[in-house]
Amino acid sequence: MRRTTLFRQLVEADEILLLPGIHDALSARLAEAAGFSALTCGGYAATASLLGAPDIAQLSMTEMADMYARLSDATTLPILADADTGYGNAINVARTVRSFERAGVAALFIEDQVAPKRCGHMDGKRVIPVADMVAKLKAALDARTDQDFVIMARTDARATEGLEAAIERAQIYRAAGADLIFVEAPLTVDEMSRICSEVPAPCMANNVEGGKTPMLSAEALQEIGYAVVAFPVAATYVVAHALARFYGVLKATGESTTLQKEMSSFSAFHEIVGLAGLREFERGCEAFARDLLERVAEPDARPE
Repeated sequence: MRRTTLFRQLVEADEILLLPGIHDALSARLAEAAGFSALTCGGYAATASLLGAPDIAQLSMTEMADMYARLSDATTLPILADADTGYGNAINVARTVRSFERAGVAALFIEDQVAPKRCGHMDGKRVIPVADMVAKLKAALDARTDQDFVIMARTDARATEGLEAAIERAQIYRAAGADLIFVEAPLTVDEMSRICSEVPAPCMANNVEGGKTPMLSAEALQEIGYAVVAFPVAATYVVAHALARFYGVLKATGESTTLQKEMSSFSAFHEIVGLAGLREFERGCEAFARDLLERVAEPDARPE
């Protein structure tokens, strides 16, 4: 089954789809090994991983597409990608969708912030006119070559125009053809319930530790009515905390043995990155080469 088809089925299933955030190929492998059905990688985690910088629109479309290609190569799971504002107008959005499709992701979302955008839980956001966003969605939907490729529309209008306007935008974006809706940064559980009840579409919740939206379990969000929940930054926070601790101990003591219980072992890490499978593939290629050369070297046994 194509990853796009699988992702669409997971969104439409009765059970809420839980998307762990990843930020590089290694975290993608680890998330797949943990048993998740799909993944997400947003601009927040990507910018931290690639630049060591905050999510204020510092990565280009081609940089993101290149990263998603590497992530898609590292896992068999469908990935929800972050296309920010689409990187321009409708023309740019169409190119973004084509580039992200080629990268191998199963879905992407486009938001209605003014460029340069910023993280949805930061202050100072601004949004574009509704008509401009609808034009971008039209371009995205027309540009996809696989009709199962999911296009999600995100609105950040809650912070700038209020909940009523955000819900109205979400309803319009659904009418424009968006497959999935993401109203970013509601402030209360009641607001979240209104979004799910008043927007006639599958909706995604965004669990950002320390953000503006109440943190709820996947089970609680399913009861409210959400179809998807993402934990986009938690893994990046875990890695940052663990590495800060490790580097602090290493600098202070000059050794790492005291933290060895907190590390993967040499052999366990090789299992994570798939060394055994690569070696088996390598041996198979070498055996094929030997067999072919032996056959070529055999004298012609055909009668004269």
